[in-house]
Amino acid sequence: MSALDTDLLSDLIQRKRSCLVQLRDMGEKQLVLVHEGNMTQLLELLAVKQHVLIQLQQTERGLDRFRDEDPQKRVWSSPAKRQQCAANLADCERLLAQIVAQEKQSEQELIRRRDEAADRLAGVHTAGQARGAYTAQWQSNTKRHLNLVSGESDGF
Repeated sequence: MSALDTDLLSDLIQRKRSCLVQLRDMGEKQLVLVHEGNMTQLLELLAVKQHVLIQLQQTERGLDRFRDEDPQKRVWSSPAKRQQCAANLADCERLLAQIVAQEKQSEQELIRRRDEAADRLAGVHTAGQARGAYTAQWQSNTKRHLNLVSGESDGF
């Protein structure tokens, strides 16, 4: 492996880190939108987030060729370049852990909101059934009336 290869590796790791920073920042905004219940902006954010995920996938495919290599056999242009790449890689791991935690938190909040909405809908449905029963009873009672012309009653 040449120094050019490790320069490419370093660039790809930096690109990966950049994508992960963007995803982490979007995850923070996502949590706010979920807590606010702002589904319109949440969907817009998720669309943008999808583009960053595609960039991350492309970067990961670029890194595939380096995965099976022995890191000790890599030739670096300088020890500082190697240390910087290692620091970026460590940042990637930390960022990825933050992103996973954010996603779990967002998912839990969305599930909680979904369950609350389902409970409210069930309450509305029950109230509608009760109203329907009272309305039917009222209509049944109002159909009984006294016919003043013939002097007959319809059930009084």
